[in-house]
Amino acid sequence: MDPNDVPDAPEGAQPEHPRAGFVALVGAPNAGKSTLLNALVGAKVSIVSPKVQTTRARVLGITIEGDSQVIFVDTPGIFGAKKRLERAMVAAAWQGAADADLVVLLVDASRRQVDEDTRSIIATLKDTGRRCHAALTKIDLIAKEKLLVLAEELAREGVFDEIFMVSAVTGDGVPEFLRMLAARMPEGPWLYPADQISDVPMRLLAAEIVREKLFLQLHQELPYATTVETEAWEEFEDGSVRIACEVYVERDSQKAIVLGKSGSRIKNIGQAARKELETFLERRVHLILHVKVREKWAENPEHYRSWGLDFNA
Repeated sequence: MDPNDVPDAPEGAQPEHPRAGFVALVGAPNAGKSTLLNALVGAKVSIVSPKVQTTRARVLGITIEGDSQVIFVDTPGIFGAKKRLERAMVAAAWQGAADADLVVLLVDASRRQVDEDTRSIIATLKDTGRRCHAALTKIDLIAKEKLLVLAEELAREGVFDEIFMVSAVTGDGVPEFLRMLAARMPEGPWLYPADQISDVPMRLLAAEIVREKLFLQLHQELPYATTVETEAWEEFEDGSVRIACEVYVERDSQKAIVLGKSGSRIKNIGQAARKELETFLERRVHLILHVKVREKWAENPEHYRSWGLDFNA
């Protein structure tokens, strides 16, 4: 979201000296952006998977810290893109960084070294003259001595105002990191209601949760040739909701993998997604999944518009 295109200040009580601003979380694929975003917001707003490159659209997560409203942009991982969808995702990531008040480069400390994708991001930051902060993630997976060496290496790059160390899993360093960001937000009224944690439409969030369960169950068997769309959302008088999602693949052989023997796999995926949706929505969910073949769906501009991506990037 472009900070120049923000909603009107919400009605309701605001602190005497409010602050509000955008923070872009950028990094190489699988640097822990989505997991950290969910930890900072205190609720799930972004898809999390062991597979790299699962975030496609820029997701806004919103949290309150003191008098500050911090609005996070969870961007797709930045890497050497070749396919159209990959190029659009990387373009979205850099646009999110350009629009933000603060940029935080997340570096996966568990790799014990700065990988090539991260070095490329640092080089681009240097070229643009953009100052930013760095956060070493997954610090629960590395010895302290090696962590300090990695932090010193980043400090020598000369583009980071501060370097933080965080673990979204254990919570170490997360409160301090959030307080730092809150203190650096520009003065001004809050941009969203105090109880809003994301601007992701519920239909899109439902589709993303189904897609996450697909990745978790099929991560070694299926390439990234899948997408999910919410086709219907019907609310009932008893408070329950019926959600119908279409799972699109590119070939019949992929459809068979998603369905599983006698439909067992898609049933398991549906059960896992329904359980999470019920927890998130705090109501009963009737989830219907259909698997369909749609060749070259990744060449359809409509998909890119729904994700907020540029088809021509």
